[in-house]
Amino acid sequence: MNEPLAGRVIAIAETRELDVFASLLERRGARVLRYPLVQIVDAPDPAPILEWCRRLSAGDCDDLILLTGEGLRRLCACIARHEPALTAPFLAALARLRKITRGPKPARALRELGLAADLPASEPTTDGVIQTLRSLELHGRRVAVQLYGDDPNEKLLRSLREAGAVALPVAPYRYAEAASAAAVRELLERMREGSVDAIAFTSKAQVERLFRAAEPAEVRAALEATSVAAVGPVVAATLAAHGVAARTVPESAWFMKPLTAALAATLAR
Repeated sequence: MNEPLAGRVIAIAETRELDVFASLLERRGARVLRYPLVQIVDAPDPAPILEWCRRLSAGDCDDLILLTGEGLRRLCACIARHEPALTAPFLAALARLRKITRGPKPARALRELGLAADLPASEPTTDGVIQTLRSLELHGRRVAVQLYGDDPNEKLLRSLREAGAVALPVAPYRYAEAASAAAVRELLERMREGSVDAIAFTSKAQVERLFRAAEPAEVRAALEATSVAAVGPVVAATLAAHGVAARTVPESAWFMKPLTAALAATLAR
């Protein structure tokens, strides 16, 4: 009972690193309820993905904005599966391009390829990327943009056009529903009845999925009955857009380990 989360019941919506996140919480004494709300799947048609990769490899771009690490890994996997001969020129193009990254995850994906980010965003959000781009001369430059899921991110693309750049977006993956409708209803009921101490969200897609599962007022009522944690500012902003305040957001490092520590501190209070 000396563990910081002993006796606490925490629901998590993570999919990719579900076991990792659950283990971090369980080692601190929590009982974890696993509700993977979304899953990441490849874009249904690889043709536009491969065409974008060919253009990058042929030198048709000057800069590359990477919004997620998952996106870069999916691009490489798409090439390996459908056009392996493109791998070497694609990696050579990545090395040559000026690479702007939103947060630590795309930077980590670059390091896995033996590369490094040239310009990290001032903060790991779309606004952080836009703010960083304002320091650059972009007129006439061709900027490749790897999107977050299938979100078109018109705000970012519009800012590039206004700066005189040509934006070349690609969406190599999308989010699909994972947990069944019955499982989501069960989660909402558990939160409403007060048997869940906290719920932790690690992507904005998880929040959107929850709000698609029931009437918004019903979802908000369930979230208001528990302590809501967000892995970082993007997820917190998504919750806020739905009228929900995240009680727990790590201050500077937006990973599962800092989220676990921050959640333990919140519940201890």
